[in-house]
Amino acid sequence: QVEVVESGGGLAQTGGSLTLSCAASGGTFSDYAIAWFRQFPGKEREYVCAISKSGGTTYYDDSVTGRFTISRDNAKSTVYLQMNSLTPEDTAVYYCNARQVYTDAGYWGQGTQVTVSS
Repeated sequence: QVEVVESGGGLAQTGGSLTLSCAASGGTFSDYAIAWFRQFPGKEREYVCAISKSGGTTYYDDSVTGRFTISRDNAKSTVYLQMNSLTPEDTAVYYCNARQVYTDAGYWGQGTQVTVSS
């Protein structure tokens, strides 16, 4: 059973930074592509960014390009989301999804709240 755990959420001021972490256990971490999603109150979960299993390729939604950076350390079975230049519009619950690239099985974490004050 694969377990995905997000951490690092909290309160930031406008223009500030936060770093989220996504740790996965129970599988071969380097076989998983990882994506971050976020969910605004009353809205559907939406895609933020993703990283390939090797870390060699990254993808970003236009809303975060240039402000957010996704990276991974396969030795630590962890993916990081560095969020800079935060705005109140980034306030959401952030979720990590680990997708096994050979079986397409996906696993979600429980989410971590990010709140940006104006």
